[in-house]
Amino acid sequence: MPFPFTLTATEGRARTGVLTTPRGDIRTPAFMPVGTAATVKAMSVDQVKATGADIILGNTYHLMLRPGPERMERLGGLHAFMGWDKPILTDSGGFQVMSLAGISKVKEEAVTFSSHIDGSKHILSPERSIEIQADRIGADISMQLDECVAWPAEEPRARAAMELSARWAARSKAAFGTRETQGLFGIQQGSTFENLRRESSERLIDIGFDGYAIGGLAVGEGHQAMCEVLDYAPDMLPADRPRYLMGVGKPVDLVEAVWRGVDMFDCVLPTRAGRHGQAWTWDGPINLKNARFAEDRTPLDPTIDCPASSQTSKAYLHHLIRADEILGKTLLSWHNIAFYQAVTAAMREAIAHGRFEAWRKDFHARHVSN
Repeated sequence: MPFPFTLTATEGRARTGVLTTPRGDIRTPAFMPVGTAATVKAMSVDQVKATGADIILGNTYHLMLRPGPERMERLGGLHAFMGWDKPILTDSGGFQVMSLAGISKVKEEAVTFSSHIDGSKHILSPERSIEIQADRIGADISMQLDECVAWPAEEPRARAAMELSARWAARSKAAFGTRETQGLFGIQQGSTFENLRRESSERLIDIGFDGYAIGGLAVGEGHQAMCEVLDYAPDMLPADRPRYLMGVGKPVDLVEAVWRGVDMFDCVLPTRAGRHGQAWTWDGPINLKNARFAEDRTPLDPTIDCPASSQTSKAYLHHLIRADEILGKTLLSWHNIAFYQAVTAAMREAIAHGRFEAWRKDFHARHVSN
């Protein structure tokens, strides 16, 4: 295992620790801002760093279409290309391909699909996905290619996708080989079926990965159904390796997942919400388009060490959003990423001091009730 993972404290199933990589430590619980096309949307690299993010996520599907994997390699890989010197995790491209069901076809050997940009034909196999992520993009952490099914799924369909994902996991691992400075994560599948997730976990553990992801959630099942899966899914994965819940989510989703033993997250929500005028706060989300903020001189959150959070008035943000100024989208995206980092930092602190249960109850009282 190239990346040591050290748990520094636990409280119930919740954990805090450090995943050590050659490009820096990742403090867990960790939220990874999503840099879909070599950029966290509307934000500079320095702004993302200033929020306290230890790692970002790159999107294999979008990068393989533009600027292309071979060009990425010629330009020095994603780190050099975008000027980010900390760790990068890349998804496998599978989720985006599966979400384009009308223009993709899944077979045992690979997925074939048409580009949503220009209609050009592409083939993505487990081996090609690893080549793009690890060799061309230069990801610190690559993900196996998997098949993610939509929700709801009948058990036979969920089983078929889980079994294909397990076979692709073995092929991904074989293609990845042994690397001293890069890691590979496997992905647990099985929709909302406990028996399928257990079998998926056992097959992944037999193969052996540097970390393990919980896939197939945040696909429409809702918060309660997600929590019901997380009541058992994380405990099926090795306790001494990081557990990554893919594509999640709202702040309350992060809190409940950490309570159930999850360590890592990614989601487009903070920046997407910011581009549409929504700010996440300790008291829940607020819409800066609303007229009640037109003369509100107070900042979004004076306790967060981010200029967009502590030095910018709600009135100014309201004006920028209503005027459709680009700066409004940047400032709200910046604040939202900073808020997510503040949430994960607060969880790390609470777990380290054995007061996460009380912190969680207080978070719910403030955040969920509003």
